[in-house]
Amino acid sequence: MTALFDLSDRVALVTGGGRGIGRAIAIELANAGAAVVPSARSTDEIEAVAEEIRDDGGDALAVPADVTDADEVADAVERAAAEFGSIDVVVNNAGFNPDDALGRPEDVSAESFDRVVEVNLNGAHRVAAAAADALLESDGGSVINVASVGGLVGLPRQHPYVASKHGLVGLTKSMSLDWAPEVRVNAVAPGYVTTELTEELRENDQLRRSILERTPLDRFAEPAEIAGPAVFLASDAASYVTGSVIAADGGWTAR
Repeated sequence: MTALFDLSDRVALVTGGGRGIGRAIAIELANAGAAVVPSARSTDEIEAVAEEIRDDGGDALAVPADVTDADEVADAVERAAAEFGSIDVVVNNAGFNPDDALGRPEDVSAESFDRVVEVNLNGAHRVAAAAADALLESDGGSVINVASVGGLVGLPRQHPYVASKHGLVGLTKSMSLDWAPEVRVNAVAPGYVTTELTEELRENDQLRRSILERTPLDRFAEPAEIAGPAVFLASDAASYVTGSVIAADGGWTAR
């Protein structure tokens, strides 16, 4: 059974790989044996992740890139393939939900809406498309899109984010049809996770209680608990899984 999760022959590119969920996924993919390329706009953060992986005996290369910049994305893919010889796994984790995109629909500007979609949805498509040749040449390529419970249900005052994540779920399903049988494409839909992005929520007693009341497991997830499903989807243990969305949400969508 352990061999099914062995990624020692795989190379994984992880966007948004410098902190939070992306950092956890990069580290756990490395722990499973993959050579990992953490990528993000912040060079310091991804260098720290790559160094941590190398200190633990793994292989890693930090490659800065902004997923909204096609040239930077193409360069990241090229550098990853040149360093390790292939790209077998792409984890589209880069995403955000800024304050200026929160509110009722009439209160959020078109510019704010477009910025969220550009990163969360268009960025994922841009990275996957840039890595298409390498993935299709891989022996068992896998794309893992980090969606959200907001890609499965509505969330109040977050319509740009929810729209982008619903789009990412749709992209996952359609891309899985286009690239089968060579490449599997799946998504993980996290609930609320203990990261910097949820710090204000967790410090607000009313908001924290409302989230926990909606979550049967009665707690926020730790980033590593989202990394587990990602490792599964990257591995041969998920060799017959494509076009699927794993809700790692503490039961949020079960209601």
